[in-house]
Amino acid sequence: MHDVAVIGAGLAGLQCARLLAARGLRVVLIDRKETLAAPIHTTGIFVRKTWEDFPLPDEQLGTPIRDVHLYSPSLRSLHLRADHDEFRVGRMEWIYLHLLEQCSRAGVQWLPSSRLIGCHDTTLTLQRGSRTETLTARYIVGADGARSSVARALGLDRNRELLVGLEDIVETTPRPAALHCFLDPRLAPGYIGWIVNDGGAAHIGIAGYGDRFEPSGALAAFRKRVAHLANGRNIERRGGFIPVNGILRRIANRRGLLVGDAAGAVSPLTAGGLDGAMRLSTFAAEVIAEYLDRGDERILSAYSGERFQARFLARRWMRRALRACEHPLLMELAFTLLQTPPLRAIASQVFFSRWSFPDIRWSGGLQAAVRQAEACRSTTQPVR
Repeated sequence: MHDVAVIGAGLAGLQCARLLAARGLRVVLIDRKETLAAPIHTTGIFVRKTWEDFPLPDEQLGTPIRDVHLYSPSLRSLHLRADHDEFRVGRMEWIYLHLLEQCSRAGVQWLPSSRLIGCHDTTLTLQRGSRTETLTARYIVGADGARSSVARALGLDRNRELLVGLEDIVETTPRPAALHCFLDPRLAPGYIGWIVNDGGAAHIGIAGYGDRFEPSGALAAFRKRVAHLANGRNIERRGGFIPVNGILRRIANRRGLLVGDAAGAVSPLTAGGLDGAMRLSTFAAEVIAEYLDRGDERILSAYSGERFQARFLARRWMRRALRACEHPLLMELAFTLLQTPPLRAIASQVFFSRWSFPDIRWSGGLQAAVRQAEACRSTTQPVR
């Protein structure tokens, strides 16, 4: 029997599996993909807080970015510049493979081309090609994305508010590294279009609510509109679902827990999830190790989305405002207000502050964890 089965080998699953194995637990890592090199479902934008706090391979992080350009529907622009390097685009295929190698060295068993099709107590049923196999694990980690099958199987909370994102990576002529964000509800309803140029390739993408637009057609129209900023031969197309409901409340029980996108650990406003993936999965590994060692279910009360709700309150309100802005004229008005000093300062905070995801640590043992969880439950209202 394995101690832990981690379902999903994205950033969160790899981090959690590696840390659990480093603690001496028997870990199996399961993913439906044959290789982690493709397909990729994220742009791969890392914020400074992440690369400073976690041992990511520096050679697989692109040119640092300080400049952000915001655009209205009529392409009026607002330039924000940070005092420090704030963003780097990761070469995700190589970062995944780097972390997988670390998992292997720590003793993690790797099962690619495997899909979870059943989960009953400690028994997991997998579809591996034409074969059906079973394995047993004392605990399950759902790192299987925004539409998590583990969340459904374990009866945990599930993401209800999703964006659909689509982007092309293209060759481009050398340009200064910058992040370009386009606010246009006609092309990206409820979110933005973006260009990330890290000095090499450019990522050109859009995301929005799936019931309000057709992603492929919107991306084609967007690419024509921004061809003066980035255009070239297609290298790769990426796409996927992005949860923007904020972190879910009930993300753990005695059978398993959720990390990363599966837990909704994504900023409701910016839709950035890589920092949350690393931080929440690191905390998850600490909680799981303690729980499996002591067998006290009260330990799991520390792993509750309620403790993060207050940190996401302002961003959830801004998410609602962005979702409600459905007409270009309203967005133009909002953009005009954004150029005033107070709102410009808020925009700089959104892009450049270190508030992407709260720091969380297992500290003070069981009693402290239970006290903190009870305090959160007494002060936090349910998410609407």
